[in-house]
Amino acid sequence: MKKINKYWLFGTIAAGILFISFGYAKFIKPTTEKTTQDCNEVQMVSSESKFEPTIVNKKAAPSKAPKGMVWIPGGEFSMGSNVADESLCSIKGVTKDAAPIHRVYVDGYWMDETEVTNEQFEQFVKATGYITVAEQKPTKEEFPTANEEDLITGSVVFTPTPTSVNLNNFLQWWSYVGGTDWRHPQGPESTIKGKEKYPVVQIAYEDATAYAKWAGKRLPSEAEWEFAARGGKTGELYAWGNTLKPKGKFQANIYQGHFPIKDGDTGEDGFKGIAPTAQFAPNAYGLYDMAGNVWEWVNDWYSVDYYKSLSENGNVAKNPQGPTASNDPSEPGQLKKVHRGGSFLCTDQYCTRYMVGTRGKGEVRSAANHLGFRCVKSI
Repeated sequence: MKKINKYWLFGTIAAGILFISFGYAKFIKPTTEKTTQDCNEVQMVSSESKFEPTIVNKKAAPSKAPKGMVWIPGGEFSMGSNVADESLCSIKGVTKDAAPIHRVYVDGYWMDETEVTNEQFEQFVKATGYITVAEQKPTKEEFPTANEEDLITGSVVFTPTPTSVNLNNFLQWWSYVGGTDWRHPQGPESTIKGKEKYPVVQIAYEDATAYAKWAGKRLPSEAEWEFAARGGKTGELYAWGNTLKPKGKFQANIYQGHFPIKDGDTGEDGFKGIAPTAQFAPNAYGLYDMAGNVWEWVNDWYSVDYYKSLSENGNVAKNPQGPTASNDPSEPGQLKKVHRGGSFLCTDQYCTRYMVGTRGKGEVRSAANHLGFRCVKSI
């Protein structure tokens, strides 16, 4: 595998994805000097923002469900998170972009039961000849200071470290690898053969929207995604309840063990790395993998203060579509969309974004081997 380590390329193409996957840019200058072995996260819940009851629409599904989709009735609910601490050895305020909790209403819609799989995406590519962002060679116009030999197709791959590391620099465990794409998600020697039911990854935002359009669907709004993930319940931490391991069993494919070292994931949940879709019980709406496995693109622009603006409006936000522009002070030059759900790399030692109310963010032309999507369909 050819790894491109020049920061200009890695930073421009990949940094937007990595900040969301593991939190804020302040991680580069941490307030602690600990490895994951030293951290043991205990979630602290703020009393400043409270959940009010979810009011689910009574309207039944308007027709037979499209293949592979389930009916989400919509309704009014409290959106966001009141968790004050989130990973990184109790650094305060990491989830501030998911606060305050605010009231939202969404209409009913259909949603994919699972994340889009490799075989589904392959059908799209065969039908259209579509070429993903990762398969497109970067240009001098995009990177005017780059050397020509560094302008190669590729994407970002999680690269475990040989030993324990300080968690102050994500570049230690991510690499831009030439020849990486959805067919070769972990580098040019990797393959998806035999992994037809796994979620497709190495997908940029425009790749996801292109598939959705072809399929007669669209990406969900962030509000639609969270309403569906909550399954009609009120204010629970996870898509399955308030306990991470009910009866001692994991309910999602996340990371257990010593992050981010080689072979550090113990696979206590049954999987080391990415898993096929639908390996855990669905939520109350019949949706699989609304936490863990792979991050999912949604259609909203990311803005750090969007929830604050909705809350200050004082009204129930009806079918919100997100802010009109991207706004991430940590990287003001990046155009970012929201990610949801966390991935197989999320851990209670470093990233607990599998909590249902928390958010992620990613630069629109960035992809990685833990990022995919699912679609919705309006009635």
